[in-house]
Amino acid sequence: MSVDGALARVIRSAADRAAAAGAETCELCAASVAGEHPHLYDTGADEVRCVCRPCSVLFADDGSGQGRYRLVPRRRLRLPPVDTAVLGVPVGLVFFVPRSDGTVGAQGPSPAGAMRWEVDAAAWQRLAATDPRLAAMTPDVEALLVNTVRGLDEHWIVPVDDCYRMIALIRREWRGLSGGGRVWPAVEQFFRELTERS
Repeated sequence: MSVDGALARVIRSAADRAAAAGAETCELCAASVAGEHPHLYDTGADEVRCVCRPCSVLFADDGSGQGRYRLVPRRRLRLPPVDTAVLGVPVGLVFFVPRSDGTVGAQGPSPAGAMRWEVDAAAWQRLAATDPRLAAMTPDVEALLVNTVRGLDEHWIVPVDDCYRMIALIRREWRGLSGGGRVWPAVEQFFRELTERS
């Protein structure tokens, strides 16, 4: 019996037990994770992965994981209104993610998941030059989250996992062509519950 084979069986067994119990598990070691747990951004798959606290410590240093995994920070910062019209994205509920390679992606939620756009990097640089907090965002794992829908004027720097949580909320609550009566109150509640943290 090889060590790799035995280890793989132990991990599968732990994952099977956790799945049977309905518990959320670390996507690296299969340990159970608490309701509030860290996340890693998988740059290769462009996905956020749930991890336990011990595994998250392994990626606290930017050099860990050879750049494939980036620890998603916890920081949330409310901003005064930001003129994102210069970025050319035609929706009022959107988030912008600067990437390590200098590009900038924008995503807006829809009933089918996220709509994606590439943003002109020079336009982003001009906007970021107007506020040092935008210029200091951590690439790939922090986003500028904007909501100007239905009279709101919310602008936040948030971890990307907050953005994906918002997309999941909208997919769950959306009904019909316009969203129905549940989605917009749910979005407003999402923004009310955002709190600043460092």
